[in-house]
Amino acid sequence: MTSNSSSHHCGNSTQDLVANVLPPILIIELLLGLPGNVMALCIFGKNFRTWRANVMFLFNLVLSDFLLLISLPFRIDNFMRGEKWIFGDAWCRINLFMLSVNRSASIAFMTAVAVDRYFKVVHPHHKINYISTKQAAGIACFIWVVVISLRIPLLANKLLYNISFCRSFSNYEKPSLGIQLHYVVFILEFFLPLLLLVFCSMSIAWILRTRKMDKDKKGKRAVRTVLVIVGVFVLCFFPSIGTGLMALYLKKLGEKYCNAYTFTSQLFSTSIAFTYLNSALDPIIYCFSSSIFRNYLKRVVNRTGIMELQMSRRASMPSGSD
Repeated sequence: MTSNSSSHHCGNSTQDLVANVLPPILIIELLLGLPGNVMALCIFGKNFRTWRANVMFLFNLVLSDFLLLISLPFRIDNFMRGEKWIFGDAWCRINLFMLSVNRSASIAFMTAVAVDRYFKVVHPHHKINYISTKQAAGIACFIWVVVISLRIPLLANKLLYNISFCRSFSNYEKPSLGIQLHYVVFILEFFLPLLLLVFCSMSIAWILRTRKMDKDKKGKRAVRTVLVIVGVFVLCFFPSIGTGLMALYLKKLGEKYCNAYTFTSQLFSTSIAFTYLNSALDPIIYCFSSSIFRNYLKRVVNRTGIMELQMSRRASMPSGSD
């Protein structure tokens, strides 16, 4: 696949809204997200001998967030310059590839954590609940291979337009096959996991109620874990999907809607602030999902002497909090 040289629908829009709004927000998200994810990497890394499948997925979620955050400064620089990319075409492709891969991986591992919790609550005796750490690592590697393979088109297509515009989404009329695949993956990786997350949360809540475990502490934690994942998922990824689909719809209506299309495109570009917010909010998921992470934070609070928090015990089936 080569560069796409087709004409553009409404021309390359100026991104005044993006240039004014995004840089300070992304800087704040970077400053909030990076320490939390570095801490999580250290906490999980020190306790790798006690990992279960759930923690394996959480570690890979942390890793995807960390890799996204270290790619973010280049986008911040780009937006601060009024969307003028100065790092060349090759690094434009690599940077957008890294951001997209780690966005997809973050979604995939958030879903994996929720599915793991679903099986432990709804199907406590299923053999998938007893997979080894090596098997969980194999699943994680498979997820990375799939995610990376689906984003290869970003490396194979020219993404730098008019010397300075570095974008994985643009308003060309006839995108190449690889860019079309990029669009399809972007849409499906929201709706398919969302359906799965909603199914998991409803199933867990229903089974706890039917078993009269809805007041059980472990049962409540299982429900809260999945609901937190759903909440973070929708908050962080719906804005880009909503504005992106609206922009595509306005594009199909014709050139008389160029102004609306241009404004919606700017909203779409600005919505990535919500996407990257995911990396700053994911430590909340670690707290709900892992007793290892939770106990570390409790020990830190206890050392201050302000209050004394009780350590969490590793829960057994069916709630299965690791």
